[in-house]
Amino acid sequence: MGALFGPAGNAQSFHDRGYKTNLDIPGYVKSFGLTAYEYQCGRGVKISQESAAKLGAAAGAEGISLSLHAPYYISLSSVEEEKRDNSINYILQSARAAHAMGAKRIVVHSGSCGKLSREEALELAKGTLKKCVTALEEEGLADKVILCPETMGKVNQLGDLNEVMELCQVDERFLPCIDFGHLNARTFGGIKGKEEYRQILDTMENRLGADRAKRFHSHFSKIQYTDKGGEKMHLTFEDTVYGPEFEPLAELIAKRGWSPVFICESAGTQAEDAAAMMQMYQGYLDK
Repeated sequence: MGALFGPAGNAQSFHDRGYKTNLDIPGYVKSFGLTAYEYQCGRGVKISQESAAKLGAAAGAEGISLSLHAPYYISLSSVEEEKRDNSINYILQSARAAHAMGAKRIVVHSGSCGKLSREEALELAKGTLKKCVTALEEEGLADKVILCPETMGKVNQLGDLNEVMELCQVDERFLPCIDFGHLNARTFGGIKGKEEYRQILDTMENRLGADRAKRFHSHFSKIQYTDKGGEKMHLTFEDTVYGPEFEPLAELIAKRGWSPVFICESAGTQAEDAAAMMQMYQGYLDK
């Protein structure tokens, strides 16, 4: 199986075409030739079990693979135990909704370092994830969904590449969500081209093994960043100032024969830009 491509949530064109409900999503995504879709629960898990099941059935009929983004306010590394416990509950809510819709992957933010050292924050986050795995096991969901800790775009956030590799060591079922726009933003434009991408892919393979690395989850978009803080705002593929560019990564993924899920997070053109990503990738498959 090759790489899958799709949007994070609904692009502006979804609304412009007159679509309104979740059941319109799979046909809309398929109209672009795309094969994946990430359901957004960033502001809370508000979809009912019944609605989730209906979305899952509609996606399955169109051959669309679903994933789910857990709430943005999850903080695995908070110094407050209550917030860490609440974060476990938010992940459980996400897992229930994901399972109901047949989504296998759940993207999870780790939180900020705050006044802690990065090492202290990382240990807190790992401890929270261990408790989360136990909670998922108690509900019979640990083998139904895959948690995907995400690389983050702001310098003060926990979630550089190596930190995400550490978080994925908590459980061998975890997969990393590599957000290349985030990594580029937090390194102030550090992804210049093929060599930087190769280093990221090699790090995943060396730290997690070939099987997990080749199936990684990914977010991709161009992101504006500041000189000190990192990520400022998501852009579209029309931007020519900020990166990163997808084509060198498309070539590497095609040549390695890897099969990640690429979710595009462009600002309002995520479906169109995901289709452009897929075309780049397929171009290298055909060579």
